[in-house]
Amino acid sequence: MKAIVVREFGAPDVMKVEDVPQPEPSPGQILVAISAAGVNPVDTYIRSGQYAKKPPLPYTPGMDGSGVVKSLGQGVTKFPVGAKVYLAGSVSGTYAEYALCDESQAYSLPDRISFEQGAAIGVPYGVAYRALFHRALAQPGETVLIHGGTGGVGVAAIQLALAHGLKVIATAGTEDGLSFLAEQEALHVLNHRIPDHFEEILALTNGAGVDVILEMAANINLGHDLKILANKGRVVVIGSRGPVEIDPRDAMARDASIFGILLFNAPDEELARIHAALGAGLKNGTLTPIIGRKFLLTEAATAHKEIVGPHSIGKSVLIP
Repeated sequence: MKAIVVREFGAPDVMKVEDVPQPEPSPGQILVAISAAGVNPVDTYIRSGQYAKKPPLPYTPGMDGSGVVKSLGQGVTKFPVGAKVYLAGSVSGTYAEYALCDESQAYSLPDRISFEQGAAIGVPYGVAYRALFHRALAQPGETVLIHGGTGGVGVAAIQLALAHGLKVIATAGTEDGLSFLAEQEALHVLNHRIPDHFEEILALTNGAGVDVILEMAANINLGHDLKILANKGRVVVIGSRGPVEIDPRDAMARDASIFGILLFNAPDEELARIHAALGAGLKNGTLTPIIGRKFLLTEAATAHKEIVGPHSIGKSVLIP
């Protein structure tokens, strides 16, 4: 089968398409014929060697994907052969024509969701749900600022927040991004490249501040975020590309909390609850992944370059 193989950490071009043996499922595992694989920013950090947890070399990237169950390992009862599934984690990597996963990493893909959309669920929706409801404990009626709302996690967070009765303020950095967010029915849409946008956010809450902030670029924004929080406000740090200086008194004055999040830290029982909720939303239509660009497997390097750029909108996927 064809698969992306990384034999050394480095730039996107270290990803090469190779012919590798098709894996066979061990007990408790499922082999899935991959129709689409999700591309996440975390994939680029791992590939570059800058991530805290590095896989042993060589490896095939990818945690998200979707397709059809090809074969089952001994003891698997969750799905029959031929079932449509999405993967939220993989044993062998999803940037390939076939991928192994543990039975617990596969979830039913509703008929209304395409394979491309299925590849956009695992990391983005898992992170967004865990950030909003397991870390920030967001409640209906609260105001949430999604700082960087055009990427996979941002889109997921907007949909989840709206479905749970939160008031959404979202930001983007391009005209295309602002138009896109307006189509997502965010209550307010602001350009985060305008220096006074933090003052605008505060004004939109009549000076009370926002209850929850999902922060994709903490190294740029965290110090400012603390100044626009409501009393007992919470910031969840989803992404950061470096250190940042903050004034702790801004948090003290508001009884504010700063939470970090890594989806990899969630235990199995928490992940099961997350995907039970996501499955319901995918089925009833409140959650619909939005695909930005589709790339061939041979274009994986280009996909990695674009997903960390300023113009990425929606979720990028690879088509084996």
